[in-house]
Amino acid sequence: MQSQSSKSGIIYAALAYMMWGVLPLFWNLLEDVDAGHLLAHRIVWSFVTMILIVFVLGKFRSFIQQIKDLFLNKRAFWGLFAASLTVSVNWLVFIWAVNAGHVLQSSLGYYINPLISILLAMIFLKEKSTRLQIASFILAAFGVIYLTVSYGVFPWVSLLLAISFAVYGLLKKVVTIPPMFGLTIETMFVTPLAVLYLLFAPAAEATSISTGTAVILFLSGAATAAPLLLFAHGARRLTLTQIGLLQYIAPTLMLLLGVTLFGEAFTHAHLIAFSCIWGALVLYSISGIRLKRLTARHPNTAKTAK
Repeated sequence: MQSQSSKSGIIYAALAYMMWGVLPLFWNLLEDVDAGHLLAHRIVWSFVTMILIVFVLGKFRSFIQQIKDLFLNKRAFWGLFAASLTVSVNWLVFIWAVNAGHVLQSSLGYYINPLISILLAMIFLKEKSTRLQIASFILAAFGVIYLTVSYGVFPWVSLLLAISFAVYGLLKKVVTIPPMFGLTIETMFVTPLAVLYLLFAPAAEATSISTGTAVILFLSGAATAAPLLLFAHGARRLTLTQIGLLQYIAPTLMLLLGVTLFGEAFTHAHLIAFSCIWGALVLYSISGIRLKRLTARHPNTAKTAK
């Protein structure tokens, strides 16, 4: 039973990461819409999409009950509220980066993300670190520092994407709410702010959106909701190690898109920095696989594994 659950989790998560990996193609269709308005539309239409799903599946009463229960649980309420703000920051940075020609930086950010996730798990979930994990952190940090020194520009896009999504993943792990309701409530929290932004923030694009652009903006809800729902279902069935391994799919696809379709330069500095990150991920993966095998054989010994 556990094996079947794990297999379905891998399928869900892999599909989510593949969709995230090709999302730059979708957002690039909206490059004429500024990042703020695009984020606001993404939030509003994501909420509309999720409410429609809840209605179609006949889960509205259960959804209302979930909201009532959430207001009675302060820890879950604030955790989910924080998750909604964190993922909104992640969306904004990613949209801006893609349309500003920083797909490679976005890719680097999501390569770093698994390492940040493990670091947060060590700090907040008190998970033990292994020597290989510590080595992977040092190697990844060297890659980021090298890129910063080479270009003289701090890769804030990469780090902000990595940290925001790692925090989001941690919050989703801590707050146990059914994925469909969780995503609906997350978007519900920030939809009022998004609507206010659309109503009052000045933008020339707001009065000249074509029919085609309007359709794509509406579809942004489905483009956002689908991978997040798949990710939420997958995360509930997988270990952090399994999730971390699958996370490589999205940044690899972004890297390929950035170089082949968006024409971004992959320089010598990029090669060294990415090589450090890839090396760090290899060490991290080996550590996770070893720890999983050790846990299966000696559950008590694995807790103190170094």
